[in-house]
Amino acid sequence: MRGRGKLCGRLRKERRRSELEAGVKQAGAGFRAHSGWTALVAVSLIEGAPVIVARQRVPLVETFTYEFRQPYHSAEKMPLDKARDFVSRMQGEARRLAHRAILGLQSDLQAQGFALKSCGLILASGKPLPNLEKILASHALIHTADGELFREAIVHASTRSGLAMCTVKERELLDRAEQAFRIKSAALLQRLTELGRPLGAPWSQDEKFAALAAWLALASKHERTKSG
Repeated sequence: MRGRGKLCGRLRKERRRSELEAGVKQAGAGFRAHSGWTALVAVSLIEGAPVIVARQRVPLVETFTYEFRQPYHSAEKMPLDKARDFVSRMQGEARRLAHRAILGLQSDLQAQGFALKSCGLILASGKPLPNLEKILASHALIHTADGELFREAIVHASTRSGLAMCTVKERELLDRAEQAFRIKSAALLQRLTELGRPLGAPWSQDEKFAALAAWLALASKHERTKSG
C-alpha cells in the first residue's frame, strides 16, 4: 500500500506538471555575436505571429576593452604558451557570462509565463579553424577566431542550459526564413522592423537578425515536437 501511495503521488505531480506546461507559452532566443558581446532577442508566437518578449545586449567579457574583446589579436603578441593560456581563460569567461545571461533570461521569461526551450545562433561563413599556432600566423584567421570564440561560448552555454540549438550562416539566414515562413525577404525585413518599433532603440540589424534566428529556432522546435 505504501508503494502504491508513492506511485499515486508521483502520478499527481506529473499530471500537475503537464497541466502547468500546457499553459506556458514557448519562447526562442536568438543571438548575433560580435567580439566581446552579443545581441540577444527572445521571441514567442501569439496566435501564430512572432512577438518580441525580451531584448538584451550581453557582454561576453568582464572588462570591455580591446585586449579582452579581441583575444586572438592580443594573443598574437604573446609567447605561444601564454597565448594558449590567455585564449583558454577568455573562452572560459565568455562561456560563463553567456550561461549566466541565458539562465537570467530563462528566469525572467518564466516569471512572464514563457518557457525558453530553444535558441538560434547566426554563424559566420568561415571554414573550420586550424590549431592556435597557425591561427596566430594569419591575420585573417585571427579575425575569424575572435568571432568564433564568442559564438562557441554561446553554443556551449545553450547546450549547458538544455536549449535546443538551431544554427544558420548569416548569408543563408533570409533564404532559410523565406523557405520556413513562405515570406519574401523584403517583406520579412519590413516585418522585423515593425516588430522592434514599439521597443525603440537599439533595434539595428543585430537585433533584427537575432529575432529572426529566434523565430527560426522556435519554428524548428515546433516542427520537431509535431514530428515526435
